[in-house]
Amino acid sequence: MGKEKNNYYVVWNGLKPGVYSSWAECQKQITAFPNAKYKGFKTPQLAHKAFEEGSENYWGKKVVESLLSAEELKRIGQPVSESIVVDAACSSKTNQVEYKGIYLKTGETVFKKGPYEDGTNNMGEFLAIVHALAYQKKENLSLPVYSDSKFARKWVKDKEARTNHPRRNTNIKLFEMLDKAVEWLKSNNYPNKILKWQTKAWGENPADFGRK
Repeated sequence: MGKEKNNYYVVWNGLKPGVYSSWAECQKQITAFPNAKYKGFKTPQLAHKAFEEGSENYWGKKVVESLLSAEELKRIGQPVSESIVVDAACSSKTNQVEYKGIYLKTGETVFKKGPYEDGTNNMGEFLAIVHALAYQKKENLSLPVYSDSKFARKWVKDKEARTNHPRRNTNIKLFEMLDKAVEWLKSNNYPNKILKWQTKAWGENPADFGRK
């Protein structure tokens, strides 16, 4: 359970259900108790919230705990469900790049491209945003696009792919795509907002490839 990382423990099924501030107290409630249900949390706020809501959303499930204050979370709010979230992945061993976009409301994959040889993660993040914009223009959509890449969002805003990665025979295809993406940005207008995916508030980017 990673006891050293958690300071508060919720016991839903145990001798005495409740919230406990030490593993030792939690252990007293669950030892030898049939079908005990319990979970550790880093903050008392989330622990009490989980206890009140019941075990259904927490027991046996990964829970993202925010490091932000309640005030910060309130200020940030929730992501727009009617949106496309994009992300990219680049292998540190092969430098192969791929990217994808998902429809946040349903988790459906809207597009997935790659892998492409000899690139960088920033190149993939940039292409993912432009792909989402071009896709929506074709489909006459105006959904916001979320990305957690500061560099990619800046490249899109400036309409320029500022990569220092060298062009060479191994990445001709990838650089052709970058050139076309820049050309598209310079010759097209779009109503879509490009927004930052707030990882600290909302958890991991849902379009993430899960290779961290």
